[in-house]
Amino acid sequence: MARAGMLRPIVAALVAFAAMGSGVRADDINDYPTSARAEYVFGCMKANGESRQAIEQCSCSIDVVASLVPYERYVTAETVLSMSQVQGNLGGQFRSSEQASNALNDLRRAQAEAEVRCF
Repeated sequence: MARAGMLRPIVAALVAFAAMGSGVRADDINDYPTSARAEYVFGCMKANGESRQAIEQCSCSIDVVASLVPYERYVTAETVLSMSQVQGNLGGQFRSSEQASNALNDLRRAQAEAEVRCF
């Protein structure tokens, strides 16, 4: 009986600690602003048809991407995609930078995983 009394505070502390840890992970996964998620879904739907099924698949896709790529890294990759289309020296810097290439590769891997899971 004495052991049970000693274990209760430990169990309560472990439960509280686990609850705090799970909240942090959820925040990390959901750190994409709604506008970024909507923009992704709109672009995805444009490429995959504007149907109810496309909404479901594209929503799933951004959720997968958000779970694999932190938002800051996502913004970097999106910037690289946009700026690499610029003609001349400025665009060339984005096309040849190792940091830019790594961010873009992270996004592409996440999108490939999303394709497998959602489409």
